[in-house]
Amino acid sequence: MFDRFFDDAALFPPGDAPMATAVAAHRARRSSLTGPFVVTAARLDEMREHLTPDGPPLDVSLIAAPADLPDAVDRIARITGLRLAAVETPVAADAKTVVRVTADVLPPEIPVAVEIPRTDQRDDVLDALAGTALRAKLRTGGLRAELFPSPDELAATIRACLDRGLAFKCTAGLHHAVRHVDPATGFEHHGFLNVLLAAADPADAPAHLRRTDGPGIASDVRNHARARAAFTSFGTCSVTEPVDDLINLGLLPAHERITA
Repeated sequence: MFDRFFDDAALFPPGDAPMATAVAAHRARRSSLTGPFVVTAARLDEMREHLTPDGPPLDVSLIAAPADLPDAVDRIARITGLRLAAVETPVAADAKTVVRVTADVLPPEIPVAVEIPRTDQRDDVLDALAGTALRAKLRTGGLRAELFPSPDELAATIRACLDRGLAFKCTAGLHHAVRHVDPATGFEHHGFLNVLLAAADPADAPAHLRRTDGPGIASDVRNHARARAAFTSFGTCSVTEPVDDLINLGLLPAHERITA
């Protein structure tokens, strides 16, 4: 159920790992649970300095605006040791341009996730993505309280995606499996298992997103593996913490623990 669920966003807040540390740790993990290494187009040259020629290429999820995408994709193709696995674009108001550019630049097997604005333009962007192979990218937190959507807002956006047949990934804030309050900031974080249940049962999505009963959530998740078709992955600055949560909840065996 959790293969390639955790995209490695170690470079991003609040982790902000140095490039050398993040690349080395990603290579050392070698876990089927970990998705691609998330990197912006602006840091590709820096990343090149920390690659080694031995071993399989490192899969990357490239964050790039549509205007920067052709050059960035070409640069990845010319960097030994990198392989483009996915593309993510920043908040899109003109989603039709994103659809056109990605179709022109990328092979069809490369998944593309378009960040959805948390404004009244949301449905226009989702409508433009509907019927394409593109996915939505939903922001679920950040470094400020206002970057965390409420359960009702996030539930409505999840339903809006599913109503249009759109899969989605999430970014920021999903540090743990179950909804919780961060003692350091006081921010209330969504749990990634809560989001999985919301995708499996969108009619009751607000209630699922508010739940804090870890064992009950874990029990329900066991019956909803199909929800991964809708909730494809999420970016996390620590892939060890969410895996530890799943082990502690009995959803993964202990030997899956990631130590690097």
